[in-house]
Amino acid sequence: MNEVTCILSAIDQGDAQAAEQLLPLVYGELRNLAAAKLTHEKPGQTLQATALVHEAYIRLVNVNACQQWNSRHHFFAAAAESMRRILVERARKKQRVRHGGAEQRVDIDLAVVAEENRSAELLAVHEALAELEQHDAQAATLVKLRYFAGLSHSDAAEALGVSRRVADRLWVAARTWLHQKLSED
Repeated sequence: MNEVTCILSAIDQGDAQAAEQLLPLVYGELRNLAAAKLTHEKPGQTLQATALVHEAYIRLVNVNACQQWNSRHHFFAAAAESMRRILVERARKKQRVRHGGAEQRVDIDLAVVAEENRSAELLAVHEALAELEQHDAQAATLVKLRYFAGLSHSDAAEALGVSRRVADRLWVAARTWLHQKLSED
């Protein structure tokens, strides 16, 4: 068992000091994961990768909540899911009337039509994934691991515990289903 898995086990048992030991070990990978997620966001947004990592980490390593991490892959899959939820929450918040709703910010210097709203796109993908999860939970998890966690196809297959061929079939089915669903909207 590697060091990260041992520390995750200690956190599961309620050791508050273990959470302090975990962050330095996983911070670099979480930062890369957050940066990858933010590349899909609209340019000019205010959330930085560091803030996304910290918010996700706080949600993940809450010693008051009962969490069990089976492995390092399980932890990073949960981190990806946590980051996705944070981005979805921010996108929903931005679409509220109180926070500007459908209004778009335009640079006075440029005075051109604002770029497409990536928040709406993220919400559409989130809703389509939720629907896919009802039909094929394993395919939806594969999409989350690849799209939101930034895992390679091989790493995502390993995290799911399936062969590369099964992951290939799931990926094709999920992409086809999502493309069809998003095209309808």
